[in-house]
Amino acid sequence: MPFSYNGRSLFSLITMLVLGVVSPALADDWPQWMGPQRDDVWREKGIIQAIPDEGLKVKWRVPVAGGYSGPAVAGGRVFLTDYVADSNEIVNDSGARQKRTGKERIQAFDEKTGKQLWEYAYDRPYEISYAVGPRSTPTVDGALVYMLGAEGDLICLDVETGGLVWRQSLKDDFGAEIPTWGCASHPLVYGDLLITMVGGEGQGVMAFDKKSGEVAWKALDCKMGYAPPAVIEAGKTKQLIVYHPEGVVSLNPENGKVYWEIGLTPAYEMSIARPMVEGNKMYASGIRTESVMMQLDDEKPAAKELWRGKPKNGVYSGTSTPLFVDGVIYGSDCNDGCLVAVDAKNGDRLWTTFEATRPDVTRFLSHGTCFLTRIGDTNRYLIFSEVGDLLVAELTRDGFKSLGHFHVLEPTSEAFGRGVVWTHPAFANKTGYFRNDKEVVAVDLEAN
Repeated sequence: MPFSYNGRSLFSLITMLVLGVVSPALADDWPQWMGPQRDDVWREKGIIQAIPDEGLKVKWRVPVAGGYSGPAVAGGRVFLTDYVADSNEIVNDSGARQKRTGKERIQAFDEKTGKQLWEYAYDRPYEISYAVGPRSTPTVDGALVYMLGAEGDLICLDVETGGLVWRQSLKDDFGAEIPTWGCASHPLVYGDLLITMVGGEGQGVMAFDKKSGEVAWKALDCKMGYAPPAVIEAGKTKQLIVYHPEGVVSLNPENGKVYWEIGLTPAYEMSIARPMVEGNKMYASGIRTESVMMQLDDEKPAAKELWRGKPKNGVYSGTSTPLFVDGVIYGSDCNDGCLVAVDAKNGDRLWTTFEATRPDVTRFLSHGTCFLTRIGDTNRYLIFSEVGDLLVAELTRDGFKSLGHFHVLEPTSEAFGRGVVWTHPAFANKTGYFRNDKEVVAVDLEAN
């Protein structure tokens, strides 16, 4: 009998590789938050250069429930988590937790048609602020998909059937303190490990065996925060970068050993955005005036501080991660609410615009948000605004140039008295996948 893993035979896999039907799908997939490399670059060819006046074609729309988590796309499936609440009454108070009851779930849809293939749901009371639904995008790794619920349910499922492989509760099994705004650290697969923030003494970050769920290692005395871990290569070393509420830390991803740490304390413990790297520079952004530019050592795993942000200097990210390209940092600034470009040498602002976040605003927008995805190695970007518009734009140090926009879906969540969509999209197989609290939408982005 041929060797099999989760029902997949080695013979079948070899046959698919020989016939060339595996690699194209893998190359085009978006299997986790911010894409295959967690850098928000869409490397697929044949994508639109601009959005025409007549708009874009919608391939399908499918009803879903509430959530801030983005879609993941892999192996012909779209994976999405949401929350089916017993009551639709929402009270969004940034300083207070809300109790809600309902079911948290993950669904798999056919990538081409939107047909539901399976769902996995479980009862999950909420007691978090902005209790709309899950925050973390699913992470797909071959035959397995991982999800992290807003209250700390860490779950591994079979991608084909939705069958449970293993499950841990960060709160019940490890005594984790759930942050005010819920668990938001998108799980990371590294080799045979699944790594996620947990929080607590000696277990700020933890690694699990990705197939069994058994604990592989624990590290750091810190709170959970909201930022996802990421692995970079710098100083001739693979480094696991963790941004927790008191600093940015580099660890050995194999065992959790600490290489270096630089302090950074964003207000309200809002370590959210992934620290971004270009060359030997790394920028970590928080809210208010908390940010730091670091220089990574070329020969060993080490880092030093270059500069820190000041008022009207740098980018201070809320719910979205800035991009670091050609010596410029682009990101939506939570203080002013606009898209900002800053010089990576010193944080000086090069330009600002509200066109990418909310074009009807001209002066101030509390936590105004947009999500940026670079198209390959070009200066063109896909921008998803908080009003539900998709834009194509050229971003350079000289300015912002719009190349058209298309209204994808309605802003169904509420924040600071306005409707918003605060969900990162996915891009795969010449298609964009977007969600709000009512539907997931597939939009054709293939060049004509």
